[in-house]
Amino acid sequence: MATKASRTAARIMMAPAVILLLGWMLVPLVMTLWFSFRNYLPLRGGDLGFAGFDNYVRFVTSSSFWPAVSATLFIVVGVLIITVTLGVLLALLLDQPMWGQGIVRILVIAPFFVMPTVSGLVWKNMFLDSVNGLFAQVFKFFGAAPIEFLSQMPFFTIILIVSWQWLPFATLILLTAIQSLDSEQLEAAEMDGAPPLKRFWFIIVPHLSRAITVVILIQTIFLLSVFAEIYVTTAGAFGSKTLTYLIFQRVLESQNVGLGSAGGVYAIILANIVAIFLMRIVGKNLDA
Repeated sequence: MATKASRTAARIMMAPAVILLLGWMLVPLVMTLWFSFRNYLPLRGGDLGFAGFDNYVRFVTSSSFWPAVSATLFIVVGVLIITVTLGVLLALLLDQPMWGQGIVRILVIAPFFVMPTVSGLVWKNMFLDSVNGLFAQVFKFFGAAPIEFLSQMPFFTIILIVSWQWLPFATLILLTAIQSLDSEQLEAAEMDGAPPLKRFWFIIVPHLSRAITVVILIQTIFLLSVFAEIYVTTAGAFGSKTLTYLIFQRVLESQNVGLGSAGGVYAIILANIVAIFLMRIVGKNLDA
């Protein structure tokens, strides 16, 4: 049993790490808040003084703001639907005994370790290029005209690339959950004459609910800030500009740090709203 002295010693030893972590989180946040109220133009005079809420008003009233928010949410929802659905199916497949099962699992999980920029460039040049890409060659083989994926189907392109990256994560979490399922339940249901589809829907899916909740929560946090895949593929063109990309344009391309910082605050607010919504609607499964 821990004594008062041991608990005090533990707090003292943990204090440097906690202080460092808080500083790592709070300093950028405080700087973002500070600059959001300043008229700061690095290449056009520097800090030009207090701007009040002008940056917030300008950012939210911009014609690009709401389309960027809609694009962000559309990409998040699209990626979640694909990764959760295919993740469940892949997890079920990988749970079956097969030759070279370990190698297959490694190959399925491998895309998760590819850098987003590299992933975007590979898909853009090797698969989606309308002249030399793999899909273009397949279309030509069947006598069809290649598709300009980046200009004609920008959202599909981005969702496809991001889903390819995050599918291994969802599969790994769901596979772990499936392996913890008591096989006796499935055997009893099979002996009672339950068809495979009913066994899947009434036994496997409820068992996976908590794992699916974890996948949705973690992926949503990261998907709200998708940037690299858009930057190297569409560069925000064809309506694919997300809130993160809009902030990038305001800060680096327009050299307006104050306006971009206000956009960063809006991004934080959006992330918290989505997180609270998910915790209330979906997160109840964690307590079940």
